[in-house]
Amino acid sequence: MTTRDQLLARVRQNKPDEKPMPVLPAFTFGDDDRLGRFQDALAFIGGQLLVASPSDSLGDLIRRRFPEPGRVASSVPVPGIDLIPIDANTDKVTLEQIDLAVLQGEFAVAENAAIWVPEANMLHRALPFITQHLLLIVRQDALLPNMHAAYQQMDRGGLSYGVFIAGPSKTADIEQSLVIGAHGARSLTVILW
Repeated sequence: MTTRDQLLARVRQNKPDEKPMPVLPAFTFGDDDRLGRFQDALAFIGGQLLVASPSDSLGDLIRRRFPEPGRVASSVPVPGIDLIPIDANTDKVTLEQIDLAVLQGEFAVAENAAIWVPEANMLHRALPFITQHLLLIVRQDALLPNMHAAYQQMDRGGLSYGVFIAGPSKTADIEQSLVIGAHGARSLTVILW
């Protein structure tokens, strides 16, 4: 028996007994007034909310928020707006020229206004961060009360790479000068559809 085998045998022999993982309680707080909590959290972090009515079209809502949207990339069809085609192989020069990215969020979290955007909805991994303005569309029935519910939703969905996005990019230096848009989108608009 080699020294390595002896060492591994001793490690296996002295391995502690397995203990079951603790059972986590159901975190059901925050179920009341999800829309109000989401709206407050989004406003606090610098985002804007548009709640769609049945008569609204996506193109009308976008033009209401961005009268001249410029170069737009979208993962969803937007009638009446010319779109720049983007995919995973799009070059960085084209990406950095995008003024507005319109992407579908899978769900939103009321307690902190975070929105889960999986890679499949991004068109390109860099797009949510390189665009000047970001508009995320979330179904109204996909508004979850808290992060506990969000992680449970992720467990059920078999999701892989994605990102929680909350508000426009913000940073501050030692002199406490706040800069919005230095490391990502300058604005975030959320449409609850």
